[in-house]
Amino acid sequence: MKRAAAEIVPLLALDRAAAKPLYRQLYEGFREAILAGLLGAGQRLPSTRSLAGELQVSRLPVLTAFEQLLAEGYFESRAGAGTFVARSLADPQRTAGRTPSSRQEPRPGPRTVAANPGLPLGRQEPWLGGLGAFRVSQIAVDHFPLQVWAGLVARNGRNPRASQMLYGNPMGDRRFRETLAAYLRTSRGVRCTPEQILVTSGSQHALTIAARVLLDPGDEVWMEEPGYQGARDALAIAGARLVPVPVDEEGLDVAAGIDRSPRARAAYVTPSHQYPLGATLTASRRLQLLDWAQRSGAWILEDDYDSEYRYESQPIAALQGLDRDSRVIYIGTFSKVLFPALRVGYLVVPTDLVERFAALRAAIDDFPATLYQAVLADFLAEGHFARHLRRMRQIYRERRGVLVEALRSELGAAVRVLGERAGMHLAAVLGEGAQDRRLAERAAQEGLWAMPLSVCYLGEPSRAGLVLGYGGTGVPEILDGVRRLGRLLREG
Repeated sequence: MKRAAAEIVPLLALDRAAAKPLYRQLYEGFREAILAGLLGAGQRLPSTRSLAGELQVSRLPVLTAFEQLLAEGYFESRAGAGTFVARSLADPQRTAGRTPSSRQEPRPGPRTVAANPGLPLGRQEPWLGGLGAFRVSQIAVDHFPLQVWAGLVARNGRNPRASQMLYGNPMGDRRFRETLAAYLRTSRGVRCTPEQILVTSGSQHALTIAARVLLDPGDEVWMEEPGYQGARDALAIAGARLVPVPVDEEGLDVAAGIDRSPRARAAYVTPSHQYPLGATLTASRRLQLLDWAQRSGAWILEDDYDSEYRYESQPIAALQGLDRDSRVIYIGTFSKVLFPALRVGYLVVPTDLVERFAALRAAIDDFPATLYQAVLADFLAEGHFARHLRRMRQIYRERRGVLVEALRSELGAAVRVLGERAGMHLAAVLGEGAQDRRLAERAAQEGLWAMPLSVCYLGEPSRAGLVLGYGGTGVPEILDGVRRLGRLLREG
């Protein structure tokens, strides 16, 4: 039955004073009336001319609304007969019981998410709530060579290669990978070719890709204890069963790992600067770990997150450089050495796994963005990166020294400093019975973003303390922050 234009007007509720265009109001009014069952499937509609006259508007917005509703399948046009509400909308499940008054109310129904026990709950811890003194992984933004970087961005943005504007290689830009491979060979002792490098959106993304290629749900993976929470999340989401393996002054206790899980599928390690305690995996343990991986067919996930910053010796060569059996997956990032918002990391994978990794990368998000890869290639090739690292080592060395001296002066025997020889953070271990979470929460209320050491444990914490980042904290802020931490600690 045809509905007269006058009967339809009340359903549309036009507001001529609203900022929303009339055609959009008409489109939404018709759509809501159909979904609420006020206009039935197969019902004939008035002509656009008669409806425009009844609404006292020009015909153009009515035509535009009808065209959109026809395109989306709410209306259908029949030659010689006119326009109708689409017959395909006759499903009673779609419209039953809906009235204009109930349209704005949420409809009850099942709302489920994946039953993945490894899925993070998304809780925002107070010590992660801001930028400021002692925030872990925060860089010295004010010392970044912005003018040089901006010039390279402008150069590459003005004159992009045609290939940079098209769909790219899942592994990443060829020129960037060539430049990066040369750097890794000379500076990190990594044995690789450009073909083995896969560019990612940071180390977390790299670890997620590696886990999805190498692991099946239920596979056991050694996890440093204490260790990096982000790695725990990435591996747990992949369905891995995490096996905590203790860390001492020589790094990961390989013998303990073999005792706890001899047939683990993989081991996640930070051998050059263990996170968060700062130990370096000794040569004997490196060889022991490689031997275990070769004999058991396991993978070693080497996260080399900040090894460029070492203050009492040359940087420690990567574990991957010792690997003769292609068991090490090397993970790197520019987040610490440049800036985290860059979102560029990388994997170095064995040659026989390149196709597997490339295929998974392509399935996830096709290929990495090209502009910053081109900029990084120039930044590396023209020597800016090397100069930046030399400058930042001096700055971070000074800040580290000030922090260590301030902790010893202010807190004395109440704190034991670990991991101060490298990186951008250290661990201040407190005495037995210390409530580091409570201390960190109170510190956060004062704008001090110290992280409790206990949250880095997968099992029952054997130490309490604070993980203090100094990369993005100036000397005056370090001195003031340590004084306030001392006061909070004494207050209990």
